[in-house]
Amino acid sequence: MNIGIIGLPKAGKTTIFNALTGQEAEVAEYTSSKVEPNVAVVNVGDPRVETLSEMYQPRKTVYATTEFIDFVGGAGSGGSSGGSSGDGRDGSREKRSGGLFSGEGITLVRNADALLLVLRNFSNPTLNEALGVPGPPRDLDTIETELILADQIIAEKRLERIRADHQRGKKTPASQAEEKIMHRVADQLDGGGVIRDLELTADEKQILSGFRFLTAKPVLLVLNSDEDNYGRNESLLQSLQQQYPAIEFAGNFEMELSRMDPDDASAFMEDMGITESARNRLTRFAYRMLGYISFFTVGEDEVRAWTIRNGENAQEAAGTIHTDLAKGFIRAECFNYEDLVAAGTESAVKQKGLFRLEGKEYPVKDGDILNIRFNV
Repeated sequence: MNIGIIGLPKAGKTTIFNALTGQEAEVAEYTSSKVEPNVAVVNVGDPRVETLSEMYQPRKTVYATTEFIDFVGGAGSGGSSGGSSGDGRDGSREKRSGGLFSGEGITLVRNADALLLVLRNFSNPTLNEALGVPGPPRDLDTIETELILADQIIAEKRLERIRADHQRGKKTPASQAEEKIMHRVADQLDGGGVIRDLELTADEKQILSGFRFLTAKPVLLVLNSDEDNYGRNESLLQSLQQQYPAIEFAGNFEMELSRMDPDDASAFMEDMGITESARNRLTRFAYRMLGYISFFTVGEDEVRAWTIRNGENAQEAAGTIHTDLAKGFIRAECFNYEDLVAAGTESAVKQKGLFRLEGKEYPVKDGDILNIRFNV
C-alpha cells in the first residue's frame, strides 16, 4: 500500500511526512523548487506480529509496510503546469488549470493507491498574510476542484482520440465500450462529481484502471493543527468527516516527537493526550478506512504480516506471497490469531477443531494465519 501526501502550498505536507516516517526531509517554510518526492517505507505497527514472534521465535520477523510519498514541488504544491500537452486554445482546461496537479509530479500522484490530503489548521503572521487565515473546508474545496479538473483533461483527451480512431474506421467493440464509460466519466466530472461515486461494473473498472484517475482514489484527510488548538476542533472534524475520513495531527509537535528518545517522547505525548505515534495512528486509520486487512504466515524461519484488501480470497492472498502459490493453489491451511492466542499452541488449536482447510474462494479474514498448499 502506498499513500500519496498532497495539499495546498505550506499546508505542512512534509512536516506530516516526517512525523509519519521519522525522516528529516527539508521543510520549506516559504518556497521550494524541489520536484522529486520524498519517499519512505515504514512498518505498520501491529502488536499481533510481536506476539506471534514471541510464540514462534523465528529467525526473521517482518511487519507489513506502508509507503508514504510526499509530493513536493510540481505535484501538490502549486507547481507549474508546464507538463501539460494542451496548447490552451479555445479556453482549454489545460490553460484554465491552476497547475496544482499537473507538471512532472502528476504521474507520481496518479500511481499512489490512496491520497492523504493535508489541510492547514495552524496560523502564523507571515503565512496568514501570504495565504490568508486557515480555512480547511475552503482548502478542501480547492483541492477537489483541481483533482476533478486534472481528471477532466485526461477523459476529454481520451474521448478525442477514440473519436478520431472511429472516424478513421478503427471502431471495435472494445473501443465502443471504452467510449461509453468515458462519456459517463466525463459527464460525472463536468457535473462536479468524482469517479469513485460512479457505480461501475468489473469490466468498466478494468477499462478505467489504466488511467489512474485521481478522483477514483480513496481519500483520507489530515487536519494539521498547531499545539495550541490541537484537540479542540471536534466540530470542524465532524464537518470534514461528512465528506471523507479525517484525523487530526499536531504536525510540528509530532515531527519533533518522531526524533526524540522513546521515553522522552512518551512523556510529551502524555501531556498532549496522544497515546500513540502518528505513524501507528495513521496506518491503522488508513487500514480501517481504505479496507485493508492483515493475514500472517508463521514458522521457525519467519513470522510475517501480509496486506490485502478486505474481501480478497485465499488464492488472491496466496498471490500476495508469491505468484506461483496462486497458480498452483490447492488448499489453505487456516486458523485465526485470536484462536491461537486463546489456545496457546497450534496443537491446541487443532484439538479444539479450529484448524481448517479452505479452498481458493475462501474470503480471508483479518488475523487469519495461512499456510498455502500448492503444486506448480
